[in-house]
Amino acid sequence: MLHTSYYRPAVIPNNGTSTRNEIDRLQDMSATVTLNRNKIKEIGRDGIVGWKSNIPTVTLSLRQLEYGSINFWLELTNLEPGTTSLDLNDFKTSLVDIAGYKTDDDGTFIGTVQYPKFRTSGFGINIGDPDAIAERSISLVGEDEYFWQNNNKYLIVLQDASCTTTSHSIIIGSGSWATYPDPVIDPDVSATYIQKIVRIRSGVSLELTEGTHYTYTHGTTTIDFDVSGSPSVSGDVYKVFYTATTYITAVEPFVNNDSDLTAISADACSIYLETSDYVYRLQSVAIDVAFDRQDLKEIGNSEVVSRGIRNKTVTITLGRILESFTIEEILLGQGGNSYGKVDPRKFNDDIKLVVKMYEDETKATFKLGYSITELAATSLDAGVPLDDYATRGVKLEAELMTITNVEGLL
Repeated sequence: MLHTSYYRPAVIPNNGTSTRNEIDRLQDMSATVTLNRNKIKEIGRDGIVGWKSNIPTVTLSLRQLEYGSINFWLELTNLEPGTTSLDLNDFKTSLVDIAGYKTDDDGTFIGTVQYPKFRTSGFGINIGDPDAIAERSISLVGEDEYFWQNNNKYLIVLQDASCTTTSHSIIIGSGSWATYPDPVIDPDVSATYIQKIVRIRSGVSLELTEGTHYTYTHGTTTIDFDVSGSPSVSGDVYKVFYTATTYITAVEPFVNNDSDLTAISADACSIYLETSDYVYRLQSVAIDVAFDRQDLKEIGNSEVVSRGIRNKTVTITLGRILESFTIEEILLGQGGNSYGKVDPRKFNDDIKLVVKMYEDETKATFKLGYSITELAATSLDAGVPLDDYATRGVKLEAELMTITNVEGLL
């Protein structure tokens, strides 16, 4: 039996120089694999002639406590470590591998589930009520799910930044990589030991082709980048993905994060409309981001060959106890709770919402912020339940959003 206490989730950015990292504060992870197989029948015959297998669709959902770190957002967007701000365009072409390292209740390692080359299809930030813990939800989409087991049970990611020549090589199990285990052959692909290699050159990432960009010799566990017509270049960074029977010596697949906050609660958050107007009596805040992805396939290829986002939609839902019409006055451009008439037809369409998250309820130490600009109200709702307080909800929509750990950038 596999208990979630022994499920170690990790994220590996495919592009850029960000390294493999654990997914911290994860609360739930679920996947759905749709095989997209079509039945083939024909006139004059009873039953199925066969099946046509199309490219599968795999969806992955993550739910994570908000803990005030920008690192996971940087990994999802493949941005460099130390980047302090990102926007929705950074999700367009980024790729990640999501991996789960599985151990049973007896401490026996079972294997690794891998979701390769996944793209973010949407995400959300939710503060459900005044006593809630803020949460993130992330949706990803891809084409494959692999479960590596037995001799291939460990997914290994080796990242090499030591290239200084046009004849660079990596010897797995020797020198700087002495603690790394030997690659094991892929049971489905003849004579293939290396799952993939991504090269980062002058900030541009490229997945390499064996025989064209590199060669691998299993007898010496050597990856050679001195290939005719495609030599290595000083400064190249290589990410090497392969599977092995053991893990890296003296290294654990998951390292506990005890330095960041465990979670951020609602009382440690501040919500602003139009930057300076603090929203009072707020009962819930939900930010939902949806990407209309255009990930292109082509005839003669079983892989997605181009990735992008056609449209981005950010939906904000604010819920509150109806005590005054402060939000509506801000939407009118008449903040101050003194305007005599609220007419939704006159709402502005360039509103800004800022969510600031702090270390604790004193709000002395800023941790992370979300800024959505050019918002327009799309709907209002009111509730007048028996023997209860009247409620009011507002929905707004935009296409621009920034995530940052620098308060001054909000």
